[in-house]
Parts: sequence; structure tokens; C-alpha cells
Amino acid sequence: MCFTQCRKTFNSENIHISEDLQLIKLNKHSYIHISYITLKSGATFPCNGFVYLNNKEAYIFDSPATDKATTELISWFRNEQKTTIKGVIFNHFHEDCTKGIEIFKEYGIPSIASSNTKKLMIQKGTPEPNQTFDNYLELKLQDKTIINSFFGEAHTKDNIVSYFPEENILFGGCMIKSINAKKGNLADATINDWSKTVTKIKETYPDLEIVIPGHGTYGDQSLLDYTISLFNTEN
Repeated sequence: MCFTQCRKTFNSENIHISEDLQLIKLNKHSYIHISYITLKSGATFPCNGFVYLNNKEAYIFDSPATDKATTELISWFRNEQKTTIKGVIFNHFHEDCTKGIEIFKEYGIPSIASSNTKKLMIQKGTPEPNQTFDNYLELKLQDKTIINSFFGEAHTKDNIVSYFPEENILFGGCMIKSINAKKGNLADATINDWSKTVTKIKETYPDLEIVIPGHGTYGDQSLLDYTISLFNTEN
């Protein structure tokens, strides 16, 4: 099975907002936001989120990893793009997804998470989201659809994915690994289910063109194959 050999070349634009925040514009509707957490070693580690935009309205998927980067992201879309941010959706309860929740609340932007994520956020002492859903939430940006679904446990017990059918894009978050990535943080993982969960995603969305992991370089469906192989407990 090939991974790096099968990856496509994407036409994208890099946008440097600050040392704390960068954007990758995939197309006129789709942006990856990249921010950084500082590890105990002092090294910085990049974190991916996503922004989906249509006719001056947008949803954000995962908060940037710091309050400063969160403020910069909101300000850039509101001021530079004249965009109304309709909400932020959290992929799972870890801080690299939810760190900026209070900044979103200060701006009056709804925060949205699964009921499982809300429960885990409360247990961790994180401010809770404004809105919750069970295992499925369909959102609309005028004529465009966003599908947020829980397929099973993997990186965490609550991790969801967000699918954008008009673009054939999947924001997988930390459940999905970039090519050649290591297994990463397994503190809250359900390792025995990980490959099964990603396999369900692959079977449900067979025509994906772009897959975005929680960390590292985005790519195509080979990221799903790599993640399935990495966590295959049957080998």
C-alpha cells in the first residue's frame, strides 16, 4: 500500500498572519488555520484547525492553540474578509482544540460540541460550550452543507470528524495522522478501536479529495490508509 507516493499536489496559498498564526487557503471556501503549542521541552508544535467560508459567513473548526492566535483568527476573518463567524465546532475535548473558547464567547460566537465532548470538558474544568449535539449535526452555510459525525472512539472517546461534501474535504482532527507521523498522545485513546473507526470514515466518504489531520501536513485519502495501518492491532 502506498502512502507518500500516492499524495496529490494541491494548489494552495499560504497566508502569514503572525508568528502565532498561519493560514493555508485551499480554495475560496476553505482554509486551514495553524497555531502552536509549547511543549514541556520548550519546543513548539503546530496544531491544525479549519475554517469554512461561504458568502461572508463562516464556521471555525477547532480553536487555535492560544488565546492570542484565536483573537488573531477571529479578527482577520471579521476585519479583513468582512465575514460573520456563525460558530466554532470542537473536534474533541483536548486543549489544542478548545483553548480559545472564552475568546469566542467574548466575541459572542457560539461554541458547539458533542454532548460527550461537553461532559469531558466539564470534567477537565474547561468552560462548557453553548450548544451540544449527540452523534450527528448537520450545519448549513446558505447553499453549502457541513456534516459533523461521531464514528467511534480513537484518539479520544469523543472525537468527531467534519465533512464538507461540496469540496470533498474531511477535517479529521487528531484522530487522523499525517504521513509518517508517530502515534502521538495516547493518554485518552482507545487504541483497539482506532483503525476500525477510521475504516468506517473511509467507507462512508470514499470520494475524499483532501484530508486534514490535527497536526502536520494535509493530504488525500492516503492519510486515512496510513492511520488505519499505524493503529492496526491485528498485525
